[in-house]
This record gives sequence, structure tokens and C-alpha cells, in this order.
Amino acid sequence: MTIALEPDLEDRLVRYCAVDTQSDLDSPTTPSTACQLDLSRMLVAELEAMGAEDVVLTEYGAVLATVPGNAPGPTIGFLGHVDTAPQFNATGVKPRVIRGYNGGEITYPDDPALVLSPEVDSYLGKKVGEDIVCASGLTLLGADDKAGVAIVMSAAQYLLEHPEVPRPTLRLAFTPDEEIGRGVHGELPTDLAVDFAYTFDGGVEGEIVYESFSADQADVVVKGVSIHPGYATGQMVNAAYLAAKIVQALPLSTMTPETTSGRDGFLHVTNMEGGSSEMHIRLILRDFEREGLAAKSDLLRQVCAAVQAGEPRAKIEVEITPTYRNMRYWLEDDMTPVELAREACRGIGIEPFSQPIRGGTDGSRLTEMGVPTPNLFTGMRQIHGPLEWVSVQDMGKAAQLMLGIVGLAVQKDA
Repeated sequence: MTIALEPDLEDRLVRYCAVDTQSDLDSPTTPSTACQLDLSRMLVAELEAMGAEDVVLTEYGAVLATVPGNAPGPTIGFLGHVDTAPQFNATGVKPRVIRGYNGGEITYPDDPALVLSPEVDSYLGKKVGEDIVCASGLTLLGADDKAGVAIVMSAAQYLLEHPEVPRPTLRLAFTPDEEIGRGVHGELPTDLAVDFAYTFDGGVEGEIVYESFSADQADVVVKGVSIHPGYATGQMVNAAYLAAKIVQALPLSTMTPETTSGRDGFLHVTNMEGGSSEMHIRLILRDFEREGLAAKSDLLRQVCAAVQAGEPRAKIEVEITPTYRNMRYWLEDDMTPVELAREACRGIGIEPFSQPIRGGTDGSRLTEMGVPTPNLFTGMRQIHGPLEWVSVQDMGKAAQLMLGIVGLAVQKDA
């Protein structure tokens, strides 16, 4: 039976996207930005109003709640993250609904030069007649991952309003700081208390992900020798020059995000800050395999050591911090949650597919920490930029998928 959740999904997405929840990698607080709590508190109020149990906003900024079960089965978690990416402006988001998309170009009132079309994103060409939500041109939309949040909330409300629908106990979680790799607090696996879980943080219709990048963060600090430039002869060591040498010595033509695809990993310089006396270079390292990730760390260290050797008066420090690991390493030992999602997907008339994602999710960390958590589609596209969009109908199918998983979990346990 098809359940029409699209009106509620659209309403939630538009409301949630209008709330600024951008995270900040440089912030030491948890959550990294106070504005994320604005949406988290909204979710707490909505969950309490719809009758969810055990609703709490934790000290680490995650919203947790329970949809009580009425049938035997595994305890299942469903997650989305409230924060939006720091890479692009997320203040003043003005969500727009393009109703009954006609297949042509979508323009943006706040940036007339910006155009979204099937030539830019071929998946958009498959959405003719559907309702497309996008922003106004000056901001990202925030469907990553407010589409996921809306999907989980809508499906949960449906279940709470229909106590006759069989389901096991469900746990909901809405996390902060996923975009900066800090979404899974050390207490979350215990607090969530599930047998397995799913994140709704994926892309096109039918996508069920059980393989992600492995990821590290690298911080390089270059300390030079500072002196008045008028009297610097033979004494100054310019940290900015040395930082530039480090970046130029990296394999820029073969191992950057813009030169790699498929199963290739990369090194990506995300920030360079400082001046002639001291520079800070931040990089992210990505690979699908542990060995490839370690090799990239080694390469960076070798480059820095070579630049250091050329200028012994400088001091160059490299710190590598693990972020998350490929969820496949654990899920391939027990594909039960993946197979359950695939069966549920086929049950709503969609053929599932799985491919490695060139990114990571809260599920990557949760899986590593003992909670198997594959990632499911939401429909969001062109994320982290002004062309970000999502189909309301895709979100509706994702909500149906969640309900299908819940129903199958009861049947499997019966």
C-alpha cells in the first residue's frame, strides 16, 4: 500500500532548510556551532508533540527518541544529521519548490547566472513532473541532510499515528557535526541501544550503501624564522614559501579530488592560513582501503621531510588524525541490515543498487564502533553548493523504504 507522505515531507524540508545549522571544523565546542541546536530543539518539540517516547537532547547535541514497538523484532535505529556543510554559504537559505518540473533549465532569482539543467545533472532529467526543492542561488539548500531528517520524522509520525501497524522498537537519532567528522560521539552507540541502524544520507533513488571512503585529517604546521624584512638578509625563513613548496610537491595532477574518480583516493588541501612566520595547512586524506590511506599519510610526511631537509632552520610538524573507516570492513561480515534494506526497496518497486561512495557518513563511524549502519537514499543531489536540489517524490520513496524495513523486520522475526 502506498502512503502519501509527500506533503508532510515537503513542509518539513522547507522549514528545516530555512534554519542555519552550518558546522565549523575550527570550533572546539560540541556541537561546533550553537545554531545547530535551533533545529535540534525544534525536533525535540515535534517529537514530543507526535507522541514519541524517551525524547532527549543529549549533552553532546544529539536528539534521541523512541517509537515504541508492538511486535517482536530487532531494535532498529534511523538517523539523519542536522548540520550543513561549511564549504559554502548556509546563512539565509530561501528554499523554493519547483512544482511539476518541466525538464528544462532551473534558474535562480538571487544569481541569474546560475543554471541547473539535465545537462548539468543528468539525474534531474529523470524527474520530469516531480516537485524539485532548491535554494535561491546564494546558499546551499541543506537537503544534506535535512532531507534525511525529514524522511525519518515523517515516517516516525506515520507510525505513531497508526498504532495498528506492526513494528519492533525503533530508535531515532539526529546528530550534529556530521559534515566535519564529529557526528558520532563516543556515548552515542550505547545511548542509541540498537541491534543495527540506517542513516538516510544518500543520493539517488535505490542507492543502498555499505562501502565508504576511509578518511584521515592531516594538519601541517610550518614555522619559519621571523625578522624585519629590511634586515632579513641571510636570516629570514619564510613559512609561506615553504608551505607553497609542500603543496606544489604533492601529486596535484594525479591525486586530488578533481583528478580522481571511482575507487581512486586523494589528498585534498582544504585550508592554508598564516603568514611568513608560521603557516597551517589542513588536508583531508581519502582511500577505500586502509593500506592506500596509510600510503597517503606516508607520502605527505615524506614531502614535508624533504622540504624540511632543504631548510633545516624551519620546523615542519605533521599530525594525522583518524576520521572514519570504510564501513565495508565490518558490514561484509554480516550483511543482514543491507539485505533487509534491499528487500524492502524491491518491495516498493525500486531495484536497489550498491556502489562505493566517495565520502563518509555517521554510519561509517557507527559501524566501526559496533553498530552496523548502512546508508540509504534520500534523492539529494549537487550537495555542498548552490545547485543543491532534491525531489520531494524521491523523499517519499525513501520514507516508504523506511516503513518497508520496519515491516520486514517484524516478518523476519516472526
